[in-house]
Amino acid sequence: MPQPPILKVNEIFASIQGEGLRQGEPTIFVRLTGCNLRCDFCDTKYAWEGGDDISVQQVIEQVKQQHKEFPADWVCITGGEPLLQDIRELSQKIKREDLKIQIETNGTRFQKLPIDWYTVSPKPDKYFVHPELIRIAREVKLVVTEELDFDVVRKIRQEFPPTTPILLQPESNKESRMKEGMHLLKQSSAKGLENIRVGTQLHKIFGIQ
Repeated sequence: MPQPPILKVNEIFASIQGEGLRQGEPTIFVRLTGCNLRCDFCDTKYAWEGGDDISVQQVIEQVKQQHKEFPADWVCITGGEPLLQDIRELSQKIKREDLKIQIETNGTRFQKLPIDWYTVSPKPDKYFVHPELIRIAREVKLVVTEELDFDVVRKIRQEFPPTTPILLQPESNKESRMKEGMHLLKQSSAKGLENIRVGTQLHKIFGIQ
């Protein structure tokens, strides 16, 4: 008998999307374990390791249960880096539940999936993004850290289509990073870079998961 597909899952919960252009929308999160970059400023380091081995069908059942308690049109598959694991069957089964899927990825890996919304968040030091993701990303999220400077913002703006918004998200809502985000926004505007915005982490302001 073939074994059912297994995923290493850190947590499944319902909340609002706290970041990006979908900010504030009810969302069910499926956080997978593991990351290939492990940035020192990461605010979900607990997802780098641990988690439970769960079948895809069990994940779907938990998503359905969360949906009963907190109806949401969206499921966000995140991490860690979710594309380190094979999520083709998971994404297909989520779509069969008539739900929309968002992926939050650092952009280094790619799988051909039935995804409605790709959030790509390139990370230092190379800020590499897979060419397929450059084409289909709905938004780009750059965390404003010590490593991020105007040259990186310009590089990313040049790589992505001009219609793809780039969001400057201050690290952990720190005041100093907010000031730097505004500085980078002003620099970008002065240099003629378009479709650059600043963001925040709404869930941290609300004090929720």
